[in-house]
Amino acid sequence: MNLIRLAAILGATAVILGAFGAHTLKQYLTPEQLQTFETGVRYQFYHTFAILFCGLLFNHNPLKKYNMAAGSFLAGIVCFSGSLYLLSTRTLLGFDSWSWLGPITPIGGLMFIVGWVMLVLKKK
Repeated sequence: MNLIRLAAILGATAVILGAFGAHTLKQYLTPEQLQTFETGVRYQFYHTFAILFCGLLFNHNPLKKYNMAAGSFLAGIVCFSGSLYLLSTRTLLGFDSWSWLGPITPIGGLMFIVGWVMLVLKKK
């Protein structure tokens, strides 16, 4: 998929989730749960812009590392932000027993770091 299109989809999704958290979930979640949800949205936005940046760089100079970095950012969004969305709403969704979600979050954070490091590397 085109990275710019992917970034547009992820950006729209982040706006939708942010609005859903601010207007709907606010009445159902504790302040701590809502803050966790908002952290997921914030990091999704940060790394959506990183994917957009990778797409622009790739269109200018099609190096494999830009696609690899974008893939790491996407994996980070799914693991980090996705796990925070589920962790913050698991009581509401009836998934209280999903204790395995906690360890997924740092894996997503690691994927974010890997993506940024890939942009630093000089390999093509």
